Amino acid sequence: MKGKRIGTGAALAVGTLAAAGLAFAPAALAVTPDTATITADCGSFGSGEATLTATQDGTAATLTVTSAITAPIALAEDSISSTLTLVNAAGGTTAFTGTENPAIAAGDPVTVGPLDGTVASGDSLEAYGGTLQITVLGITVTCTATGPQSPGPFVFD
Repeated sequence: MKGKRIGTGAALAVGTLAAAGLAFAPAALAVTPDTATITADCGSFGSGEATLTATQDGTAATLTVTSAITAPIALAEDSISSTLTLVNAAGGTTAFTGTENPAIAAGDPVTVGPLDGTVASGDSLEAYGGTLQITVLGITVTCTATGPQSPGPFVFD
């Protein structure tokens, strides 16, 4: 009987410690806003609205860009090399890079990402003043925002 009480007491103590650990676990980091829009000019390749979607996990962050620019031909999955450079309000720039994209049919909007980058707590990053460079089939296209992103810059925890 004494062994049974000790086992039950130990299990209760472990359960209490686990619950306390959850209560004091650090909150998940988040970027705000998680979605923003810009109007982008891609030179002779066109212009239009683009949506930027951001996520954060500690100092790792990703951005996905979906543009109003359409693909003139079908593009295979992971066939676009991209670098999105954002301007940091504290000075300098932060680059997000990658070669990920879904398969894109001719005439569909071009989507790239998630593009990977590193951020610091408090970084305030804006597309206006930065660039998006995409390279596909040996052709590099550079897009720039024509004004500030809406609703505002990405601020990372």
